[in-house]
Amino acid sequence: MTHRLKLTTPCVFACLLTVGACVPESPDTAESGTDGALGFPAIAATLLERSAPQPGERVLLLGQAGTRWDAVLPLLSGGIQEAGAVYLGAVDIFGAPLPGAESTEFATGLGLDPEGWGDMLVEVDLAVKLPGATPSPDVDYDVYRALQDVLRGDRARTVHFHWAGATSFAMEELPVDEHVDMVYQRALLETDYEALAATLTAFEAALRAGVVRVTTPGGTDISFEVADRPVTRQDGDASAARMAEARNLIDREVELPAGAARVSPVLGTVEGTIAFPPAQWGGRAVEGLVLSFMEGRVVDVEADSGREGVIAEMDAAGDAGRAFRELAVGFNPLLAIPDGEEWIPYYGYGAGVVRLSLGDNTELGGAVGGGYVRWNFFTDATVVVGGEVWVRDGVLVAR
Repeated sequence: MTHRLKLTTPCVFACLLTVGACVPESPDTAESGTDGALGFPAIAATLLERSAPQPGERVLLLGQAGTRWDAVLPLLSGGIQEAGAVYLGAVDIFGAPLPGAESTEFATGLGLDPEGWGDMLVEVDLAVKLPGATPSPDVDYDVYRALQDVLRGDRARTVHFHWAGATSFAMEELPVDEHVDMVYQRALLETDYEALAATLTAFEAALRAGVVRVTTPGGTDISFEVADRPVTRQDGDASAARMAEARNLIDREVELPAGAARVSPVLGTVEGTIAFPPAQWGGRAVEGLVLSFMEGRVVDVEADSGREGVIAEMDAAGDAGRAFRELAVGFNPLLAIPDGEEWIPYYGYGAGVVRLSLGDNTELGGAVGGGYVRWNFFTDATVVVGGEVWVRDGVLVAR
């Protein structure tokens, strides 16, 4: 089955930090919330462990006021300072200090005027973007985007802690209820990060050595080469040491929960077809859609109905609307689609989920701009790399 998610701005995720720091409490000993409640001490401890703020590093928290995640603010600020790092405070995306967070000169001085953000945010070494801290559709520029500008300057790092991205098989956004909480919490606290990192590293090596082919029973059959293109391994390592390998924006935007490998391939090598289930394109219902690609661009659009909606959406998007953007493959078994359930956890980072995207690939190190992104989730794909099967019919092949 193929599913899609449409975005109109480049995809970005959530939170800033580093590895190897003093952590106030191990996730193994902290309250984990296994009774159905979130264990904020364990969550904060894991964020600190995976980001490991170092002595002297300057760390900022970015959040949204008045949410349940206010509970982690004192836990994070305490752990940051205990590690010997400099706690810069907590602000929202508009530059206002978060109520309830420890007051700092940096947070109160950032202000609501974007004019001065650049000079101040360039001092940040690490930022944690908490749930609710996402780009605002109501303004052209906010602290979230300003931090991305810092990352584009090949410095600093962020941890993207979304706690979102639950999607039905009908591609409807789902509320994060208690059930989703428990799936995400288990993935955050119990992932074998060392094993995940090893698997993603092996997958990257395979990608570079052979042709990638993705097929589905519905008719998708597309292939391409990766060669020396940047491959982002979202293994949850947000350390300063890891940033020495960063080659693009999303390398510096480390996601927790973790689990996917992401790459924008050599555009000129992308050939084949992507088939879609019924979906909305350009505000119209579309059925039987098949896009054909040559050299990374859509060259033919076939549909049983609604073809005009597809063309309208692509025309509105400009060059990005007809460009292949990205392959993402999920590897985290704790984020796999739960047995007997019909929803996709956390943006398809679960084992066996495949994402094929159209649009802007600049955050992945590409040259296609424009801001348009359309995600397409496949839950029954087969991924073959260099003749070796990595995913078969939506199931990750054991290695």
